[in-house]
Amino acid sequence: MLEPEALLKHVLSSLDDDKAEDIVQIDLRGKSEMADFMIICSGRSSRQVTSISDKLVDRLKQDHGRSSKIEGKDGGDWVLIDTGDVIVHVFRPEVREFYQLEKMWLSPEEAARRA
Repeated sequence: MLEPEALLKHVLSSLDDDKAEDIVQIDLRGKSEMADFMIICSGRSSRQVTSISDKLVDRLKQDHGRSSKIEGKDGGDWVLIDTGDVIVHVFRPEVREFYQLEKMWLSPEEAARRA
């Protein structure tokens, strides 16, 4: 079984390989029981959002035998992938801007560093 940090590394590598943009990593340890890490990223189009999500789920299954829950894939605006220890949100940029999940989870200091 992959440790959360190793899983995080594989997720980030997959997102990078598929040209996900504006990747933000949020450490949830001590903030939430739902996962250890959250990743928020963007794809340029609905097609790319779907592709990034599909490839991530496929890689985790093939390389590590890890099943993931995936929601929102049919719309291609916002896909949520729950790998257990890492939750990944893949957005189209306009949808990401509308929901602003980073503001919900980043501390004011972390948010200021991103601005």
